[in-house]
Parts: sequence; structure tokens; C-alpha cells
Amino acid sequence: MIVLGLTGSIGMGKSTAARMFADEGVAVHDSDEAVHRLYAGAAAPLVEAAFPGTVVAGAVDRGRLAQKVLGDAAALKRLEAIVHPLVRADADVFVERHRAAGAALVVLDIPLLFETGGRDRVDKVVVVSAPAAIQRERVLRRPGMSEEKLASILARQVPDEEKRRQADFVIDTGDGFDRTRAAVKKIVAELAGDKGSTRPA
Repeated sequence: MIVLGLTGSIGMGKSTAARMFADEGVAVHDSDEAVHRLYAGAAAPLVEAAFPGTVVAGAVDRGRLAQKVLGDAAALKRLEAIVHPLVRADADVFVERHRAAGAALVVLDIPLLFETGGRDRVDKVVVVSAPAAIQRERVLRRPGMSEEKLASILARQVPDEEKRRQADFVIDTGDGFDRTRAAVKKIVAELAGDKGSTRPA
């Protein structure tokens, strides 16, 4: 089984690409979705211990947590030290479950794959990219986003050019959905080959 890491900077179309891999029958582990799940489960008591007052009715209140960590690099690092190992363990269980079921290919959707040293967790990496002007336009359309916030986010991410350099595959989403979908289909065909269905029945 091949484990494909899917990553890309903010506004590059990674979530769209992830949905397209799923449309092709590939099982996708979404790190952001895992965080949401963990915030209502295993992560909640650990986050509350580190940041008192952030858990409401057994689940992490993301608004309260944001007030504690935003703009505080040390606090953010403490939070990441709690959450990242839990997400990684969740992904490991996902991979082993699909390996045991005989899947040919699975995708780990990891927004900060390069930033968190996740390259060793996957066999191949696909980077979702787009021209900087399109990225900026997409991100600034998001509610509550500003030039300053975008600059702050990009400063914490490995530059797109470097991600592309380290990728096994690059999907350029700047040319629309059809070309993006075609690129996804090509990658699935190359990696899953004639091994049958990418997701066991």
C-alpha cells in the first residue's frame, strides 16, 4: 500500500483536491477533521489542563482556546505538543486499518506536512499549488481575513516554491476544477495502477 501525503499552503486548493481523491475512491485522512474529533474526545482534558477554562461541556471551545494561544508563540507550541502526537496516532490507526483491508493507496491530508517533519510518515508527497495572486485572492475572500493575517500565516509555512521542490507530484489548481480533477486521476492511476480498487469493499 502506498501512503500519499497531501499538503499545500493556505488558499492553494488542498481541501478541493482531497475531496477529488475521495471521489476517486481513495480513503483520505483529514488532519483538521481529526483535530475537531479529538477536541471533543481525548485532547479535551489535556488542553484544559494546559489552558484552563477552554473546555465547555466536555469539548474544547475553539474561540476560548484561540484567545489563549493567538499571538503567543510559546502557548501555540504547548498546544501543538499536545495535539500533533494525537493526530499522528489517529492517522497511524487509519493507515493500518486500510493496509489490513488491502487498500492500494491512501491519502494523509496534512496541512503542515513539511513544517511538522511529516515527510518520513509517507511514501510520496503531492503538493497543491497555485499562482501567488490566485492564492491571495482566495484567502482574502475568507471571512475575517486580512492582509496582516495572511502574511502572519505565510510566515509560519514553508514557502510554496520549497514545497514544490520537495514534492513527488504537484497539482496546480490555478487552471480550474477540470484540470485539477484530471491531475488527481492521473496520480491515482499511477500509484494504484492495476491493483484494483483503491478502497476495499
